[in-house]
Amino acid sequence: MDMSKKFAQRSFLVIIGFMAVLMLGVDAGVYFGVEKLLHLLASDSWDGVRLLKLVSINFFPWFVPVSGAVFLLFTLILWLMVKGSAASVFKEKTVAQPLKREGKKDAADLRIEQERRRRVFLHLLSVLQREGRLLDFFDEDLSLYEDEEIGAAVRSIQEDCKKTIAKYLALKPVIDKAEGEEIVVEQGFDPDAIKLTGNVTGNPPFKGLLRHRGWKAGKREIPKLSDVLDAAIIVPAEVEIN
Repeated sequence: MDMSKKFAQRSFLVIIGFMAVLMLGVDAGVYFGVEKLLHLLASDSWDGVRLLKLVSINFFPWFVPVSGAVFLLFTLILWLMVKGSAASVFKEKTVAQPLKREGKKDAADLRIEQERRRRVFLHLLSVLQREGRLLDFFDEDLSLYEDEEIGAAVRSIQEDCKKTIAKYLALKPVIDKAEGEEIVVEQGFDPDAIKLTGNVTGNPPFKGLLRHRGWKAGKREIPKLSDVLDAAIIVPAEVEIN
């Protein structure tokens, strides 16, 4: 049973009990008031006393039921008003709680999504390190080596990283023409695919020299994202146990 129904039952019992006590008080007050009036008038006028007795005899048999019905009616009206007000309050509270939980859930989901994006950003470096030792090369002090040694190392790293890029992305040029060649950028071009530099005025079509062909992914076979507790970990340290 929900809180609204429990409150409705308890409030009805409280209200009907209060109204019953109030009705008994009113009936008792009227009854003893008439009796007191009879005693006061007993010595003054026999006809007056007789009239009051007749009134009391004929009055109370219908006054008590009528007063009971009136108090019962007011009891129902008061209870319905209290029940309606309480129902709206409980409804607002019930709606507010899921919204609050949903807000917390949204905040948690947002943090998870942000963490996942950071992890995806670092994941490419993780793959290049695993396949081509790219980060090891960047961290190396090249001043300790001869140019011939550096050239051989760079060639090996370049080949491994190139294979990795081709395996997962299959890079293709955005504009498949030679750099330095004159091209025409037509109206409706994609600003995300073509970046205009130099003296850009007016509306397309534009004529210009191709300074960089750009790159786009021919395929997007994202390697499996490893599950880690710390999203900042790119490549774990390796410890060989003897």
